[in-house]
Amino acid sequence: MKRDLVSVLDMEKDFEDFIMDGIELKKRFKRGEMNFSLTGKTLAMIFEKPSTRTRVSFETAMTQLGGHAIYLSPRDMQMGRGETVADTARVLSGMVDGIMYRAFDNKNVKELARHATVSVINGLDDIEHPTQIVADFMTVFEHKGKFKGLKMAYIGDGNNTCNSLMLGAALLGVDFYAATPKGFEPMKDFVRKAREIAKRNGSQVIITNDPKEGAKDADIIYTDVWISMGQEKEGDEKEKKFKAFQINKELVSKAKKNYIFMHCLPAHRGLEVTDEVADSKNSVIFDEAENRLHAEKIILLKTIAGF
Repeated sequence: MKRDLVSVLDMEKDFEDFIMDGIELKKRFKRGEMNFSLTGKTLAMIFEKPSTRTRVSFETAMTQLGGHAIYLSPRDMQMGRGETVADTARVLSGMVDGIMYRAFDNKNVKELARHATVSVINGLDDIEHPTQIVADFMTVFEHKGKFKGLKMAYIGDGNNTCNSLMLGAALLGVDFYAATPKGFEPMKDFVRKAREIAKRNGSQVIITNDPKEGAKDADIIYTDVWISMGQEKEGDEKEKKFKAFQINKELVSKAKKNYIFMHCLPAHRGLEVTDEVADSKNSVIFDEAENRLHAEKIILLKTIAGF
């Protein structure tokens, strides 16, 4: 039976296994212990949105696992010229062993998964970013050694990363605070679901419009770009509304002294975060970026290889 990873909720029963197995796999690779479970396997990578981390991490992951990855942009395939998502899914399913789709629209990712007979992995869409969240919580555990009892403060735009991060925190029993300007809160359906899960795991999900409330006594401060791809026309207006949500020295002084700063990157330095914070001893953004590679490997193994 194929396994898709379209949402964080597709890992609801074994999310912590993804994280801990990913950390163990990383350690083995660092020791020179290779894993070639995907020898002879091919991953099709559809990119409607450009990316540095997603492309390099998936392509390198497939290579290190013995497989092969094919990069496909809309101009490289007929889907960009009108072929349906469903037909694309059926065609690729007869040629490759898995499909990673980085899309503008969550509906298209779901449709691709529905019609594909091979595993489909969501490499980011307008609603979720599940592969990023595996890397994020690998990084949290490496630096904090636990999940329960931690306070994670996401400060900025309640976007796709925020939605997925909130679900992940709830699954692990991490207290999650989303501090956003009014009108930019995470999606209500995600908040509702995350609170249901958090209640079962003894944690809480708090939505606030006060960045200081979010940062107070936080173990983890996380942010993302204010202006996502496709929102460039809203740039000037959003910058004004988000000014008080910048992660700077004053705001992080509210957090615990040993807090860690996280950002899924790319960072717009001087906007959502200052250089002083991004380059501080508390910043783990490049550990987090490296973990995308190891997260993709465990995701590929658990979906394509049934690891």
